[in-house]
Amino acid sequence: MSYTPPINQSQLDLFGAPAPAVPVINPDGSVKGSTVIYVPKSEAFEYAALATNPSRGCGHSCKYCSVPITTHQDRAEFNAGAVLKKDYLANLRHDAALYQAAGNTAQILIAFITDPYHPTEHETGTTRAGLEILNEHNQPFSILSKGGTRALRDLDLFRSDRDCYGATLTSPDDRLSKKWEPNAPLPGDRIAALKAFFEADIFTWASLEPVFNVEATLAVIAATHEFVNLYKVGRMNYFNLPIDWREYTLRMIDLLNRLGARHYIKRDLQAFLPPGYPNPMRVPQHHGDAR
Repeated sequence: MSYTPPINQSQLDLFGAPAPAVPVINPDGSVKGSTVIYVPKSEAFEYAALATNPSRGCGHSCKYCSVPITTHQDRAEFNAGAVLKKDYLANLRHDAALYQAAGNTAQILIAFITDPYHPTEHETGTTRAGLEILNEHNQPFSILSKGGTRALRDLDLFRSDRDCYGATLTSPDDRLSKKWEPNAPLPGDRIAALKAFFEADIFTWASLEPVFNVEATLAVIAATHEFVNLYKVGRMNYFNLPIDWREYTLRMIDLLNRLGARHYIKRDLQAFLPPGYPNPMRVPQHHGDAR
């Protein structure tokens, strides 16, 4: 009679089944069996190779937000606030263990279709709990938020050698922000968060998208380039604004190069780049072992 050794509890996955000894990596780079950590599609892939979205909905009520179109949600429902997905943290723990076993070193973006620091996030602490899970499983992460200084509560969980903090910036002008992003923290608050993370030796980046006022977006760079490590530059979609996107792109890269600011021009503007313009989509968004 052959002997089968007992299965240690640590060898069981979230659902009580034996965890595979060697995770299966799918052709797109995701790990088989994962449910809430995934490979983003379309423009979201330009922000990160992996992503997770804790919630549906937001609460910042940005008038330009295209997420309800993507997720097929009623805009009023989306703007009413973020609702945590069922069993999200348990599923995240399961997936983080899979990606750790697979040797993943790619940052996991939080989040593209919600905001990890939405107006009521502090009531649940879901984002902090998620970051703690990723830390426990040695998984790198990238934050994208309009939540501003709300994020400083979790600064202690960011690791200089693998994580980064990013903010969506559209204008340094409070009046424009209130018009387009009525429930989001004001630009100065978001900029203050970027500066605080930078001073804590955490890699910082800014998403310059959407663009509803060219001069305002250019002014964002002038106000932040000393403490933003990388800019990702997009445009305005789903709104027919009278903007010459070729002229905007050329003005943008001229300013970025004059200031020595690292940047990536997103696909919807790449047709306007000069031939051969260096524009790598993936660069290290952490400080690695250099510091």
